[in-house]
Amino acid sequence: MRLTKIMHVAIGMLFACCASFTLAAGLRLVDIPATKTIPALKAAIWSPCSKQPESSQVAAFMVSASRNCPLDVDKLPLIVISHGFTGSMYSHHDSAEALADNGFLVVSLNHTGDSGMSMKYPWDMLAFERRPIEIKRVIDYMLGEAIEASQIDSSRIGVMGFSRGGFTSLVIAGGEPDFAGSEVRCKMDRPLCRQLEQEARGTRQWVRDDRVKAAAALDPLNAFPSAANLAGIKIPVFLWISEKGGDGVEPDTEAKLHKLLPTLRDYKVVQNAGHFAFLAPCAEALVKEEPEICQDAPGFDRTAFHHDLNASLVAFFRTALTP
Repeated sequence: MRLTKIMHVAIGMLFACCASFTLAAGLRLVDIPATKTIPALKAAIWSPCSKQPESSQVAAFMVSASRNCPLDVDKLPLIVISHGFTGSMYSHHDSAEALADNGFLVVSLNHTGDSGMSMKYPWDMLAFERRPIEIKRVIDYMLGEAIEASQIDSSRIGVMGFSRGGFTSLVIAGGEPDFAGSEVRCKMDRPLCRQLEQEARGTRQWVRDDRVKAAAALDPLNAFPSAANLAGIKIPVFLWISEKGGDGVEPDTEAKLHKLLPTLRDYKVVQNAGHFAFLAPCAEALVKEEPEICQDAPGFDRTAFHHDLNASLVAFFRTALTP
């Protein structure tokens, strides 16, 4: 379901009225304290900033931001980003920067035990179950304990996720997975592979958060086989998927999602894109060293794609989180 012509005009007016608000992205790294049930979480907070950003290489990516930039804007909408399997809080830094440049406060985290920084239990259903719990904890922290808490508009909160993170966005928005009934499978001798065949709907209590008012899912793992699994989602949804898939994400399975989401606002199949095209463009020096995540199909321009993707994400969240 694509945006209507009227909505496109409205978005154009929003960009026109807010063009002078475009700033550079600030970046602050935080350790979110542990609770009785959730371990400490490492996260990055991206914010509007009046200073010029500096570029630095972090893992495979070139991050452009101004460290520890003072935040002097109030009533900011909040976006929380959930990375994919073996990802990190920097996997979608360009999207975080683009959103911050356009007046959003953005938090990206390293998921416990299921990130490139902490591979404690990525091959267990616990990795999926804990993800929405950690997103809820991040929101609690940002609204209560973070130094930016008083500058956040708690009525305008969104989530964005890729792959397993896209799955997480749909769960936190109200989706209820049914792994056994879905087409998600794996062929290795891992606990997760056996659990996928047994985890029927209702087996676990999946956490949702009604404070979240908009959700973006990028090539999400589809563990939602029927409309009933997604009936709990009442908020606007952004869904972009790759034509070619990869890393366990099957294009045919992903394509079934859009017909089941009643509140879908922006849907696109990205032509010639593989699964990892949704990751931020890699630092040029690492493209040959990290072919799985950095190299795309012949003729596919990841930088140009991300320009379109990030502009669309900004437009979606601006519209969906308008009071």
